[in-house]
Amino acid sequence: MKLFCPRFCGVAVTMVLFAANGFGQEPNTRTIHSQPSFVVSTPQVELAVTELGGHMAPVTFFRSSAKPVRPYHVSPWQDEKPSAMPAPVLNALRGDFFCMPFGGNSDSLAGEKHPPHGEIVGEKWKYVGTTKSSDVTTLTMSIETLVRRGEVTKELSLVADQNVVYSKHIINGFTGNVPLGHHATLAMPDKEGSVRLASSAFRLGMTYPGIFSDPIQREYQSLLPGARWTTLAKVPVAWKGEPDADLTRLPARQGHADLVQVVNEPWEKTNGPAWMTATFTDAGYLWFSLKDADVLNSTVFWIENRGRHGHPWNGRNNCLGLEDVTSFFADGLKASTSDNILNKEGVATSVKLEGTKPTIVYYIQGVVKIPDGFEMVKSLEFAPGEVTFLSTTGKRVTTKVRHAFLRTGKL
Repeated sequence: MKLFCPRFCGVAVTMVLFAANGFGQEPNTRTIHSQPSFVVSTPQVELAVTELGGHMAPVTFFRSSAKPVRPYHVSPWQDEKPSAMPAPVLNALRGDFFCMPFGGNSDSLAGEKHPPHGEIVGEKWKYVGTTKSSDVTTLTMSIETLVRRGEVTKELSLVADQNVVYSKHIINGFTGNVPLGHHATLAMPDKEGSVRLASSAFRLGMTYPGIFSDPIQREYQSLLPGARWTTLAKVPVAWKGEPDADLTRLPARQGHADLVQVVNEPWEKTNGPAWMTATFTDAGYLWFSLKDADVLNSTVFWIENRGRHGHPWNGRNNCLGLEDVTSFFADGLKASTSDNILNKEGVATSVKLEGTKPTIVYYIQGVVKIPDGFEMVKSLEFAPGEVTFLSTTGKRVTTKVRHAFLRTGKL
């Protein structure tokens, strides 16, 4: 808000407004798994986000219950003696983080050379403030970039009585096309097939067309490069004569790391948000994400089951990235903004940013506890202020979610 009063009066009144809204106050900070983090909470959820890179984890859902849930992955080297990392993103690697440009960014474009997943995942964010309005608590952070100049503002909101995180990223000042999106990364159990995946309708599924895990780098993959498919339950493997992989049942194929991408059907065709679910059958909960597929049109699956043996992985990393993006797999700026096999078929692989107006990306993640025998999600039903998860075994679970946020931006 711009205030029309004398110079020093304006400064004073602006500072009073910031204080009244919670901005400028001291942050709630803790060092968690080696990383200084900002923390915000409600009786239901406690959320931590790292100062370095803005990685959101740990997040504790149902925190006041007898069985709290922490679904997000924290990389196993976090509590070890610090060492040089191959990429800045690995220093804090955990949970969900917003990427721009999304992907490896190994190639420069018009003089731009970005680190993997962009500066915003490996540099320090500034704490702006924590606010509370009615039943909504919001943590706000920001970061300015140098390779392509601009600012990203991160707002993470919790609603009282909900086990949901509402994310809003405001992109200002940047011009040109860029791949971007969320890199939600879940912790995986050791028991094979104990996590069941399901997604909303998608028009195309494809395994990464090149070498994702290079044996020369002591990395190994199990899925057939460049294969196309229409169901997660039947994805061709790299070994001739072997049965197809069922990506609805993970973890599987220990010792391998794979990458696939599904292109979601748009909002207008499905008449609602696109969704992704991971049901942890033994632990009794499911994790879900909701998005507007007109903004984030794909989900990239990073299936990491101890398939990388170089530093810092050392064959011990077991996680699942369910990364809601608009991108060409995880190849970065040049590959996503140049001609590629997806955009040649009409699939956008980058978002056009205009320096004169902000681009805003809304996203929802949450956790729901499930009854015995739920098995996996079959479909979702959306009603005002709530979502019902229907299982393949006929079970139903309803939870409060303000999913209209994905288009209105309002809570």
